[in-house]
Amino acid sequence: MALFFSAAAILFFCGCGDIRELPIDRIKKHLKDSPTYSIILEDMKEEGNFSKQYFHKYRVIQMDEGWTTDWFKVPKDYYHMNEKFMGMTLFAKKDGEDIKGAAPPGYAYVGDTRYGHWRNDSSGRSFWEFYGKYRLLADFFGGWYRPVYRNDYDTYRNYRARHTPYFGSRNQFGTDGSLVKSNKPDFYARHMRKERIKRESFSSKVSQRIGRTRTSFRSRAGGRGK
Repeated sequence: MALFFSAAAILFFCGCGDIRELPIDRIKKHLKDSPTYSIILEDMKEEGNFSKQYFHKYRVIQMDEGWTTDWFKVPKDYYHMNEKFMGMTLFAKKDGEDIKGAAPPGYAYVGDTRYGHWRNDSSGRSFWEFYGKYRLLADFFGGWYRPVYRNDYDTYRNYRARHTPYFGSRNQFGTDGSLVKSNKPDFYARHMRKERIKRESFSSKVSQRIGRTRTSFRSRAGGRGK
């Protein structure tokens, strides 16, 4: 019952806010009294040919529940700013502290002994294990969470110190990552097709510029020889 109320309340809240305000900011306002939560970019899409519109869908995770929002229209610049972060946490709050910047889901709580501890697997690798009352967090992340090994977490911390997004040691996370490929195969296929077209278009433009430059150089060289 609490889950339905929270999700429905956020949908209503986001639908009734100032259209100039980002939906994610309206979600934060709605959860202002919640000390701990995460907002994941669950999905995104573009619609229209000549006049494009851009949309986000979010997954909201609190300590004892998680749900997915409806589609929300977002500005073009905000859409492109987060285009590489599908399936990643865009914003998290932990014990009242804001944790900004895109990151793999769950990493905001890793390393904090109030939530879990490090233990070794059968191969001797150290990985993070949530305490019993927090173990459902992994399920609430809806398929975006993967076990966190200490080496990956240490690398993530180094990236974060440089204010650089971390997509995982094996490129698991983000729009180009293996999790999007497995969780959202149709989106992934469209995305990769669009990226290929972009690369081909860029290569074509570069080739045309080089061709014009060579022609211009030959013309000048020929003129000087007369």
